[in-house]
Amino acid sequence: MLRWILGGREAQGSVEKSPVLCIGEEQPKNCFTELQVLKGHFDIVRFLVQIDDFRCASAGDDGLVLVWNIETGERLQELRGHSQQITAITTFTCSNEVTSHTSLITASSDRSLSLWDPDTGNRVQTISDLQSSVKCLLVLERLGVCVSGGEELCVWNKDFQLQCHRQNHSDTGITALIELPKNCIAAAMDKEIVIFRLTVSTDSSVSVAEIRCLSDHHDQIRALINVNDRLFASGSDAGELILWDSIDWNNLSYEHILWEESQSSSQTEIRLGAPKPSEMSIQHLTTNGKLILAAVGSGLYVYDVATKTVVAYRKAAHDSNVLHTLLLSDCELMSCSEDGSVRMWEIQDLPLPAEPASAGFFGMWTFSRSNKQSAPQSKKVMEIPAMRTLELTGDLIGHSGAVQMFISFRENGLVTCSTDHLLILWKNGERQSHLRSLALFHKLEENGGL
Repeated sequence: MLRWILGGREAQGSVEKSPVLCIGEEQPKNCFTELQVLKGHFDIVRFLVQIDDFRCASAGDDGLVLVWNIETGERLQELRGHSQQITAITTFTCSNEVTSHTSLITASSDRSLSLWDPDTGNRVQTISDLQSSVKCLLVLERLGVCVSGGEELCVWNKDFQLQCHRQNHSDTGITALIELPKNCIAAAMDKEIVIFRLTVSTDSSVSVAEIRCLSDHHDQIRALINVNDRLFASGSDAGELILWDSIDWNNLSYEHILWEESQSSSQTEIRLGAPKPSEMSIQHLTTNGKLILAAVGSGLYVYDVATKTVVAYRKAAHDSNVLHTLLLSDCELMSCSEDGSVRMWEIQDLPLPAEPASAGFFGMWTFSRSNKQSAPQSKKVMEIPAMRTLELTGDLIGHSGAVQMFISFRENGLVTCSTDHLLILWKNGERQSHLRSLALFHKLEENGGL
């Protein structure tokens, strides 16, 4: 497999790489054997958003938004207008009975919002001189509005006219937004989740009211996602994962991910020294509706929604903090990290132990709720009866800087972005070879053979 093809990167000096994670050159389950480097940005690329089945947009600290064709790697449009880094980007799709058109909405540190047509590259609307930078965007397509979050919460209609706004009471402002049933939204503000309800009047104007504040987290909330129609989840800097009811906003499950060691004494939870905050911070959450995958420091943690139990984890999945994750199926997942790697994982059943499980790897580490009672070490296996293992199946190494995020186009490929200013388009080599052979065959047929 290709190593640092875009310039050498020194190994993480102080980190001793685990031999379990050195997968080697032969990776039969890794289909991404062909890659294409996409150049165009001149600073850190932080965001990727899918426009349709064959297009994506990238944005970052250079203030540019670039639109790409992921079939060919061609740069289709260059959207210029922001003078500072992009802080949020999302799509806004307007549909009727005949047509459907997807626009892009961007927010920047220059305190502006812009609405773009990715087909032409034109900036359709722009709003300047906002009170502060926007940190997150949420489109409610059913209501035809966009919600922006930062030091204030603003609701905009499809013509980018301000409908209403509310000043926030948190110093950090709103850092994440999700849509909830019954015209509600959830906003992460420091350690709290605030529930707002949007009301549409007869003249189509929109108002917003704060109706609930959830204060179960003990540290700043870093991730907020919808799990399904009935549930949403949040993760904090302290390693707290909370599962919430989307209708009545009750706390359904509280898990504290601590990466701790068990000793043969009545004290079953002992910290490994004083862990850095980043070692247990939940940087990212993703879900497929049945499982929740959490990026916890440099590790990965898989939580089953139905049973409210941990099904698999890997304390050191990467050499540095995991920044983005994706569940491809109930047993396949991907993650990317500050160490510049993108890794593919498979959830596998553990082999039958030859000795008590408490003596093996999974007996050394424990997940716990902050208020869980002490228990004898021999009972550890009973706490997580369905525990499985995360096995590394592929290592995509191409970036020379931290990989910020990625998006999957399924069989059409994978796109990654990085602090090295580059995007990489990863393709299924076998599929691409087959497509090239078909194209050549059709061309020969058109030309009457050789």
